[in-house]
This record gives sequence, C-alpha cells and structure tokens, in this order.
Amino acid sequence: MNHRGNKLALSRLWSQRLWYEEEGQDVAEYAMMLAVVLVIVTSTIRLIAANAGNVFSSASSVIQ
Repeated sequence: MNHRGNKLALSRLWSQRLWYEEEGQDVAEYAMMLAVVLVIVTSTIRLIAANAGNVFSSASSVIQ
C-alpha cells in the first residue's frame, strides 16, 4: 500500500471510530455546535461592522 493508501486507511479508521464510539460522538457534536456558534458570531460581527460604518458616515456628515 502506498503513502496515499495509508493516509486513506487511517482517515477511514478515525472516522469510523468517531462515528461508532460514544466519545467520538461527543467530539462530533461539540464540533457541530462550535461551527454553528462560529457562523452566528461571524455574521453578527459583519452586521455590526456594516452598521458601524453607516453610523460613522452619518456622524461625519453631521459634524461637517
């Protein structure tokens, strides 16, 4: 088996272990929750940044 085959076999073994063992399921659940939280935080930051730009533009035009 070549190097790529070894990597693939190890990847399959790891994914099967995550899927069937309870500790693996916990890790997968935490990874999914982390992904959801990161999406929410990222979109919130983008929304705030867009609104902050508008606020600073309005304040700048009022000052001038």
